[in-house]
Amino acid sequence: MNYQKLFKHIVTIFFATLILSSCKNAGDARKIPPNVKDRVQQNIEEGRGFRLMGNMSTKKKSGEFDFASSNELWRASLDTLDFMPLALANYSGGIIVTDWYSDGSSQNESVKISIRFLSNEVRTDAISVKVFYKKCSIQNTCEVLDRSDELSEDLSRKILTKAATYEKTSKSKKKKKYINKQLLKD
Repeated sequence: MNYQKLFKHIVTIFFATLILSSCKNAGDARKIPPNVKDRVQQNIEEGRGFRLMGNMSTKKKSGEFDFASSNELWRASLDTLDFMPLALANYSGGIIVTDWYSDGSSQNESVKISIRFLSNEVRTDAISVKVFYKKCSIQNTCEVLDRSDELSEDLSRKILTKAATYEKTSKSKKKKKYINKQLLKD
């Protein structure tokens, strides 16, 4: 049996069925609302459509993400590490990893920092900071040590402080916009 010919026939039948099934009558124009929003709402109610952005007036649900620029923890982390080259910054994965960095005072030592986001809320348990030191000998043998102790706590504190400041500023801006909108309505 020639499977290649059989496959071609199946694909041809599939596409022909697909094309023919899409050629149906558009419906009675008297039953279709002329307003676009009304048509969309009717289609959704009848189960023939969906909304990509959802209802903008509803509260955020799980699975919906903000842009990185609106996440205070993310912005504060990038601002804190802005002197170091980044190896990885993945907002959807919730991780920032710097490249090995040396300030030039010691050629044989360098540091790498990894920040993992556990929550979008500004809280003490929202991020996990790891600090790795690499010390190389003259023979180019290197030893990497996890030293996530005092420096990681300092970095976490600095990031959380900046994030809290960003959050406070963001809330006051939103409040001003709300007040201005209310004044315009009245």
